[in-house]
Amino acid sequence: MITTNSKPIDVVIAWVDGADPAHRKNRLSYLNKKSNVVPAGAAETRFHSLNEVEYCVLSILKFAPFVRNIFIVTDNQDPKVSTAVHKYFPTRQNDIRIVDHKEIFEGYEQFLPTFNSICISNMLWRIKGLSDHFVYFNDDIFLLRQVKPETWFVNSKPVLRGSWFTPPYERLLWDKIIKGVIKLFQPHKEIDLQASFQVNQWTAAALLGFRFRYFKSGHTPLALNRKSLERYFESFPEILENNISHRFRKYEQFNTVSLANHLEIKSQNTNFAPSQAVYMQPHNRGNKYVKNKFQECKSDQSKLFVCVQSLDQATVEDQMKVLLEMKSILELN
Repeated sequence: MITTNSKPIDVVIAWVDGADPAHRKNRLSYLNKKSNVVPAGAAETRFHSLNEVEYCVLSILKFAPFVRNIFIVTDNQDPKVSTAVHKYFPTRQNDIRIVDHKEIFEGYEQFLPTFNSICISNMLWRIKGLSDHFVYFNDDIFLLRQVKPETWFVNSKPVLRGSWFTPPYERLLWDKIIKGVIKLFQPHKEIDLQASFQVNQWTAAALLGFRFRYFKSGHTPLALNRKSLERYFESFPEILENNISHRFRKYEQFNTVSLANHLEIKSQNTNFAPSQAVYMQPHNRGNKYVKNKFQECKSDQSKLFVCVQSLDQATVEDQMKVLLEMKSILELN
């Protein structure tokens, strides 16, 4: 087992296979059968998997060998990464552990099943054996080159990747108008505004007393302090329970990483850094989009990570291009 010279660093990856018949049946059973409208938080693309998690794990083992454990959080599923890990990193097999939702929701079983990544991320600090220093990945994020422990933690504090922004006033005002109109003409209609990545982050900042700006993170691996989340949620259990009570993503929820970042800022953590990530969404982008994005990955040495979002919506040709590029970067034969 590999550790750092200071505190060990673990990685947590959230993963789901929405095509699994049992998972899909369970998920659809919680949707409103009287409505033909599928809420944005329940869109199929949010749950699709093209085995990206395998490349995610291999990239961590290759480019961040100091990582102690990799925890893959699932809903009674198997990501089946063991064959690839055994082939390329046989000494690291025991450092990969599958964590079921039942483990992190122990004592909160009334909120299961959940199909809401915000709820799941709220509970990651409850993984048994998780290091106080951990990095949160989505399964569509990969490392591009060697990183160091200091990439994520400096002086025992998380590196906060993102930028300062003013609150999304225009979006908030527009959403308020929409809600008002709906209430006026359909007073009994349940209002389900589309959840917003920006609003979810701002909601977390506002919860902690930020008023005129907030620190917004992007699609990149995100360093977190387990103890900070534990202290906050154990001090305010009602806030936790309210946020994890939604089976699908809701507009009113707050983003876990944003909460953690602003807790760090309030504690005088000034380890600010840019995302250092290349973001791509290869859907209706043109023939050269994937090639150009990976050229940026290779030529810009400051880019350490790549996020390939909604790969399931891309053409089969572009899907193959992405996977072949990742195989090349990871030197898989």
